[in-house]
Amino acid sequence: MDRLNIIGGAQLNGRIRVSGAKNSALKLMVACLLTDEPITLTNMPSLADTRFLAQLLETLGVEVYWPKGESTCHLNAAELKSTIAPYEQVRKMRASFNVLGPLIARSGHATVSLPGGCAIGARPVDLHLQALEAMGADLKVESGYVKAAAIQGLKGAHIVFAMPSVGATEHAMLTATLAKGETILENAAREPEIEDLADCLNSMGAKVTGAGTSTIRITGVEKLHGTTHAVMPDRIEAGTYAMAAAAAGGDVTLDGAPVEALGAMIAKLREAGVTVDADEAASTLRIRRNGTRLKAVSVSTQPHPGFPTDLQAQFMALMSLADGTSIIRETIFENRFMHAPELSRLGADINVRGQEAVVKGVPQLTGAPVMATDLRASVSLVIAGLAAQGETVVNRIYHLDRGFERLEAKLNACGANIQRLSGEDE
Repeated sequence: MDRLNIIGGAQLNGRIRVSGAKNSALKLMVACLLTDEPITLTNMPSLADTRFLAQLLETLGVEVYWPKGESTCHLNAAELKSTIAPYEQVRKMRASFNVLGPLIARSGHATVSLPGGCAIGARPVDLHLQALEAMGADLKVESGYVKAAAIQGLKGAHIVFAMPSVGATEHAMLTATLAKGETILENAAREPEIEDLADCLNSMGAKVTGAGTSTIRITGVEKLHGTTHAVMPDRIEAGTYAMAAAAAGGDVTLDGAPVEALGAMIAKLREAGVTVDADEAASTLRIRRNGTRLKAVSVSTQPHPGFPTDLQAQFMALMSLADGTSIIRETIFENRFMHAPELSRLGADINVRGQEAVVKGVPQLTGAPVMATDLRASVSLVIAGLAAQGETVVNRIYHLDRGFERLEAKLNACGANIQRLSGEDE
C-alpha cells in the first residue's frame, strides 16, 4: 500500500484550487439513474470514491465516459441492464447505497447490498429504509441485501426524520422526484450539498423546493430529462487546506472556495488567532499566520450550519499546537476520535473521554510513523505532519485517496515536502 513521507516544518505559501465536492458528486452521479437521457457533470473530482461509484453504475448498465485526468463526467442510463448492486462494490463506499431508491423509482424493484465505508460508527440505514417504506416500497433485508419492490409505483409521503441525516435526506429527495404526488421531508438535513442536488434535479425537470431548510417539498413528475450541472466546490477540502495553512503557518489563498458554506469554520479559525480574508463574491479564502502561536478554542460538531463533523479531526490536529486547553465534542458520529492516539504519537496531548476530547496544546510536534484509520483522520495526520519537526510517515493512505484529489501535489506547490511511497506499510 502507498504511504506519504512528510518532512515538516516548512511554511505554506501560494494558491490552491478547490476541487468539486465529493459528498455532492456522489449523489449527483446517482441522479443519472432517474432518467434515460444523458447527464453531464462538470467540476467532477477524480477520487477513489467517485471512480468506485462509476464502476457500480456501469454494472447497472449506465454508460460512463470519464477519461482519466478530466473533470467532466458523462453518464447515460438509457437502458438499465441490472437492478442488483452487489456487495463487492457497495461495501467499498457507503454512498453507493443511495442507488436503491432511484432504482425502485425507475424500475419498480431493486436488490442492493447493505453498505460499507469508513469505520466511524454504526451509521445505520434505518432512516433511509423508513423513508422508502413511507413512499410505498416493500422492503426486506435478507443475507445482507435489501430487496425492494414497488410494482404499483411509489407515492408521495409525509416523512419526519428522527434526526437530520444527510444521506437519508438525499436518498428520499432522489426517490421522491418520480413518486406520485407530493413528498414532504421534515427535520431534513440542511447541508449545502443537498441544495446542490436539488438544483441538479430541478434542472432535470424535478419539482423540489425548500432545500437548505429543514422542510423540503418534492412534487413527483412522470419523467426527468438530461442536464449539464457543475458540482459545487468541496467545503471540506477547502476547510482542510485552510487548517493546513493555519497549522504550518504562511499565506495561502484558496481559489473556488465555497465561502458562504464555511462560516462556522472561519469563525473558529479567527477565534484561534488566524487571519482569514473571505471574499464570497470572488470565491476566495486567504489564510495567514505569521508564526504567532494559536489560541486554544473549543468546538462542538453540529449539523449544518454548525461546525462540520468532517472537519473535526483536522481541527483537533490544529488545536494540538495551540496555547491552552480546548475541548472538542463530537455529536454526530460515535467512534470518531480514532485519530487521537495517532496524533499522540507525534507528541500531541489528547485525552478522550466518550464523545469528548480534551486537547492540551503543546509548543511542538515531532515526526513519527502513524496510521490512517478513516478519510478525515488520515488528513488530520498530514496536517500534523506538516507542522511537526522531522519526518512523518502516514500509512494506509488509501483512505486519503477516497476524498482528496491530488493532495500532495497541491500542498507541494505551496512549499510542502510530501512524497508518495509505494510498497508495504511500515
